[in-house]
Amino acid sequence: MLREDLLIPEDATVKAALKQLDKSAEKMLAVVDAGRRLLGTLTDGDIRRHILRGNDLDAGIEGVYHKGGTSMRREDFSLSEARKILVKGKFGVIPIVDAERRVVDQITWDQAFSQAGLEQARPGREAIDVPVVIMAGGKGSRLEPYTKVFPKPLIPVGDKPIMEIIIDQFRQHGVRDFYATLNFKGEMIETYFNGIERDYRLHYLREKDFLGTAGSLTLVADRIDRTFIVSNCDIIVKADYAEVVRFHRKHGAALTVLSSIQHFVIPYGVVSFREGGEVTDIAEKPEYTLTINTGVYVLDRGCLDLIPKGRIFNMTDLILALVAAGKKVVTYPVNENDYVDIGQWDDYKKAVEKLTVK
Repeated sequence: MLREDLLIPEDATVKAALKQLDKSAEKMLAVVDAGRRLLGTLTDGDIRRHILRGNDLDAGIEGVYHKGGTSMRREDFSLSEARKILVKGKFGVIPIVDAERRVVDQITWDQAFSQAGLEQARPGREAIDVPVVIMAGGKGSRLEPYTKVFPKPLIPVGDKPIMEIIIDQFRQHGVRDFYATLNFKGEMIETYFNGIERDYRLHYLREKDFLGTAGSLTLVADRIDRTFIVSNCDIIVKADYAEVVRFHRKHGAALTVLSSIQHFVIPYGVVSFREGGEVTDIAEKPEYTLTINTGVYVLDRGCLDLIPKGRIFNMTDLILALVAAGKKVVTYPVNENDYVDIGQWDDYKKAVEKLTVK
């Protein structure tokens, strides 16, 4: 059955396309005209490139989407051919068109490989030889009273603690070396991970004092000699990390911030006024689109030289120090739903729904 959520009109804005992609697990939309004729395809990668060129989210998708795009004709359709195209192109969905190029259906990866009892995982993630540091030493005060008993990295989401889910995400890319900076209730974290079966190396690093979100990275200075990834222990960013690392290196960056494009609606009428209280405008429940820091970073080894030892130093301090030193800092944006935060109770409840839904 034709999924309307995978079709987008040619006159839509980039912001509208972003929202639509956030609701779809397929990461691709079919761009159609008023008669539903296929004009091309639009992916989250197309939008990312648009944003990184400094373009406006309120711009139309006309110059953003890929003209033509991959499709299959209904009269020529076969399941075996669809599977070949999906695997070769690493697509999540293929539009199916009639003789007039009107979109009449789609076939998704899951549909193609679940029919006739055939199952195949989506294309595997490209392996990366990059260690990952997980900042797991915080008190998690925003999640009290839960964190009075358990450290935040062990908060369960489904049948696993959040830190194990984070590690699983990176294991999909073949990462085998992990470093956990520990402080608050660190012995509980060690006990848990030492008691489970695992196929990766997890090194524990103890900070004596709370050193902030970057300060404890000095503990890995004599252990890591190449590009590495840093992740907070209370967030998950679903991204193709092989692509992220390539992006980091291509741009010659010292540090790459993974960011997320978030849409916020102010639930009130917002009043604008000039001196003397004269109202100039009022906007009812305005919406703002902002690019926020997710708490996942790619760093070159040289960044560690700018972190002072033995005192509180946050990632924001490191980024500003890099910029002041003339080093390049870039950002790699991901979609709203590719960023999952459990840092506060409301966020935790949403994360449980996102990560445990079948």
